[in-house]
Amino acid sequence: MAPEKEAASGWEWRIRVSDVSSKVLSPKEGPITKVLLVLKALIIGIVMKLSNFLKKAWDVASNDPRKAVHGMKVGLALTAVSLFYYIRPLYDGVGGNAMWGVMTVVVVFENIVGATLYKCLNRISATFIAGSIAVGVHFAAKQSGEIYEHIIMGLSMFIFASAATFSRFIPSVKSRFDYGAMTFVLTFSLVSISDYRIDELFHLAQQRLSTIIIGTSLCIFISMFICPIWAGQELYSTITRNMDKLASSLDGCVAEYFSISEEDSTGGKKGSDKNLLGYKCVLSSKASEESMANFARWEPAHGRFNFRHPWQQYVKIGAEMRSCAYCIEALNGCINSENKAPDNLKKSDLELSSNSSGVIKELASIIKTMKRSSSIDFLVEQMNSAVQDLQNDIQSLPSLFTPQPLPESKNPQPQDKKSTEDNSTEAASVPPLMEVIPLVTLASLLTEIAVRIERIVSAVEELADLAQFQPVTDEKMEEDNKIVKDQHKEDETMSNLQRV
Repeated sequence: MAPEKEAASGWEWRIRVSDVSSKVLSPKEGPITKVLLVLKALIIGIVMKLSNFLKKAWDVASNDPRKAVHGMKVGLALTAVSLFYYIRPLYDGVGGNAMWGVMTVVVVFENIVGATLYKCLNRISATFIAGSIAVGVHFAAKQSGEIYEHIIMGLSMFIFASAATFSRFIPSVKSRFDYGAMTFVLTFSLVSISDYRIDELFHLAQQRLSTIIIGTSLCIFISMFICPIWAGQELYSTITRNMDKLASSLDGCVAEYFSISEEDSTGGKKGSDKNLLGYKCVLSSKASEESMANFARWEPAHGRFNFRHPWQQYVKIGAEMRSCAYCIEALNGCINSENKAPDNLKKSDLELSSNSSGVIKELASIIKTMKRSSSIDFLVEQMNSAVQDLQNDIQSLPSLFTPQPLPESKNPQPQDKKSTEDNSTEAASVPPLMEVIPLVTLASLLTEIAVRIERIVSAVEELADLAQFQPVTDEKMEEDNKIVKDQHKEDETMSNLQRV
């Protein structure tokens, strides 16, 4: 009875929401409203994409302002060459072929001075040679009569176009005259199929060649004297920058292998990614180095570089650096290995990596200053000494395998207690196989890196001979000798302490 009384004495509240009221409150969307919403979404999307594009363009210009300057230089060259259309005396001089000058500026103007010179000189020479040959063939075909005219013109086009196109596959021609060969084929074909008389053809060729010379001259002048970007300087900076990154990567990989990298306040590793992944820039720089060396051949003397500077030697140095970077990449792959080298060889490994990176840094200093180093021989000798110490430490380890026990006889003789204890001690001193493998891997990689660094040293010394690097001054030599003497004293002290 108690629950029934409580239910009768209480109040019960109910709220009923009608569906009709909700339908009345929602506005009806007509076709005009839907169209406005679609237009609004479309305008917002376009504005967002435009803002993102402008932001990316601003980032590109802020990261490298030379790209924005190059755009203004091209605009200046096009404005200057278009004056031959707008000014009547200039237009009367070149005629309607002034368009070839505009086309020349658009095609040949590059961001780098060497690339601009490469295209300009190839275009001028190829246009002149192809035009001269085509006019000569056209004259000979006209003199042969109507029967043989088309045969001579078709046969000449087949021969010259085939030869010029095949020459683009030859490595020496492709690296220097690829654009010229393509221009030769285009010019020869255009002149060959033209139906002008010889006098008109000479006049047309003269006007086109003059407009091309005007366009290329403007490109060369603006490219060389307004914020120039030299291919030789870019190649020089790339090699020195990659050497510093290679040295930092070597130190970072070995330090990370032994887990001694510094940690910041948050507990993360400070700058580890930057030091470890620097070798990837060396591995991916082959194409840019070769193109810069090719363009640098066309550049005049600038800065500290002469006209006959051995640019191809930088390509050789870059190849040796990539060979060393491959070993560092393999060393970086051993960092995440579960099996690590023992700590008793930690000192030898760190000493070898420090000496190897010191040699690379000294080579970078030689190229930066373009002066010979008086301490590079000592640093290489110190690196080779560290390699020998590491090999001696490895050889001093106990042998990997224990002697195989003899097969047990049917009547085994009792062994004394002393021999049993010696065998157990010898077996305990032998390292497991999984501990020796990472040790041998690390030692072999560091030794191979040292060998490949010696090749880089030979390439840099060859560059110093070809480019005639000046020797260091007397003051610098005295400082280097003093440092070498101090290092010799420290080595002798350390060796005496070890003996004690």
